[in-house]
Amino acid sequence: MKNLSLFSFLIIFVSLLSLSNSFAQQYTRWNLPQGALARLGKGKINEIKYSPDGNTIAVASSIGIWLYNAHTGAELALMRGHTRNVYCVAFSPDGQTLASGSRDNTIRLWDTKTRKRKTTFAGHTRRVRAVAFSPDGNTLASTSEDDTVRLWNLRTRRFKRTLIGHTDTGRTVAFSPDGKVLASGSEDSTILLWDAHTGQILKTLTGHKRAVTSIAFSPDGKTLVSGCDDSTIGTWNVGTGEHIRTLTGHTWYVTSVVFSPDSETIVSASWDNAIHLWNPYTGKLLRRLTGHTGPVVSVVYSPKGETLVSGSHDGTIRLWDTQTWEAKNSIAGHTGDVKAVAFSPDGATLASGNTRHTIHLWDAKTGEHKNTLAGHGRTVAAVAFSPDGSTLASGSRDNTIRLWDPETGQHKQTLSGHWDYVVALAYSPDGNRLASGSNDDTARLWDAKTGDPLHILKGHTGDVRAVAFSPDGRTLASGDGTDNEIRLWDGRAGRHKLTLEGHRNDITGLAFSPDGSTLASACDDRTVGLWNAYTGRNKQMLRGHTTYVLTVAFSPDGDTLASASWDMMVRLWDPETGRPKSGLIGHTGYVLSVAYSPDGRMLASGSTDGTVLLWDMTRFQPKTD
Repeated sequence: MKNLSLFSFLIIFVSLLSLSNSFAQQYTRWNLPQGALARLGKGKINEIKYSPDGNTIAVASSIGIWLYNAHTGAELALMRGHTRNVYCVAFSPDGQTLASGSRDNTIRLWDTKTRKRKTTFAGHTRRVRAVAFSPDGNTLASTSEDDTVRLWNLRTRRFKRTLIGHTDTGRTVAFSPDGKVLASGSEDSTILLWDAHTGQILKTLTGHKRAVTSIAFSPDGKTLVSGCDDSTIGTWNVGTGEHIRTLTGHTWYVTSVVFSPDSETIVSASWDNAIHLWNPYTGKLLRRLTGHTGPVVSVVYSPKGETLVSGSHDGTIRLWDTQTWEAKNSIAGHTGDVKAVAFSPDGATLASGNTRHTIHLWDAKTGEHKNTLAGHGRTVAAVAFSPDGSTLASGSRDNTIRLWDPETGQHKQTLSGHWDYVVALAYSPDGNRLASGSNDDTARLWDAKTGDPLHILKGHTGDVRAVAFSPDGRTLASGDGTDNEIRLWDGRAGRHKLTLEGHRNDITGLAFSPDGSTLASACDDRTVGLWNAYTGRNKQMLRGHTTYVLTVAFSPDGDTLASASWDMMVRLWDPETGRPKSGLIGHTGYVLSVAYSPDGRMLASGSTDGTVLLWDMTRFQPKTD
């Protein structure tokens, strides 16, 4: 890239400052990683807890811990520090400390007033799935995928003891109201009752057929309720260990159970999108709460019992009035895995496809959510704007391609023909053709104006996970997931031209350089390939990622190549020398997709943490004298 004039540099600087300020008062800028301008989406909901005073709701999410005002639903804070998904949270009895457990194998204690980390407990060797405070606030219990339960002394902030008895992943822990008994549930299908002081096993409760996912004591401590992956709920006599009854009615995994503060109701949540209310004495189903459109993963009562809060993978938190059982408020913005991202040609809009079967449209300058496009029946794995910006194409695991008006959000047309997942899309530069790649082992060419099929490109022996047009539209590249080949086709007639060999695993992403001379490829063999786009000769294999590379994108000026990986990093490369320029670190999940804005000033990255990060690419432009 030629050196910028001082005047041009100042224009970019002022524009960037304006862009940065447009995000300034929004939670999209809270606790951003270095080099990021904004975060779109709040991540996935894993667990919800109420503060003891009833004023705050804490949400364990895939990117950190969100705190909300329990009365207004307003965002209060995003506490970040864990490097992976946060699975669980718990407030201390006095409300001054919040504990969180993560996929990074650690537990963190946070000061709820300053929202700063107090300490970190390390010792579990695998993901921490649940945490619970003792009623006196002196002990924290945790359980993990390392099959153990651990106790931590909160006065000394030191490890206390390990409780060994489960033979599989720990999923849930709870103290009895008097603090004498600790209950734990596991994927070994059992519930263990422990003496909370000595760590000895008191009783083993058996009867569930699959993982025990959630447990809760009744307020008087005499009854334990358990939720299970076998879609049932169990109630147990804590004193005798006797199984009282099994509650049936859910049709999928039961994820969360809780007693009402007055002991009169058991509430359960499930992957069947429903919340059930039960009579704990008779086992009768009292009511079914509907409204969530995705699995409900957590339910919790407010301390006084006037509100029930539920969190769902549909991205919403609902607050239910326990007198009328109407939803009196909801909190939105939480998001699922971001499988694909694309900027509109004018750079004003960013589209992201996700596992919740929808496409989100975002204002790329303010971070504001503009629209949600719904209609696909399964995960949206690919998105692409037409060159004139009038159409957005989406490919889905429902085997279809949908065409949308991005301004109105209206569905224009559905293209059918693939008989398996559609995972890749690309428009020709003139906007006349649309290419698609599918797990049905074919790439296809469509008339982008009429939606008519033009050519079926056969020859691959595995999933076609990537397609890309050359800048002149004469060549279409497609990548294979079985024979590890890249095929070059005539972009108009669909005839096979050339086969590129050299990768040792699935081809997951393809991109042509702006001048059309180089083809970059992403591969599950951890490498990025650079190829002569005319001869098919391999120029270089770029190594640096530590696991699968999923996608690649050239900057508009061709000076930088971005690659994204399961190692949670975006790497920036010099495509001429193959040398690494920088690494973008900030996602807490696998990075699945990247896309440059048309002016090259921003890079968007989408991740399994449920967010899109917008990165400041002017940091990598050469300085002027």
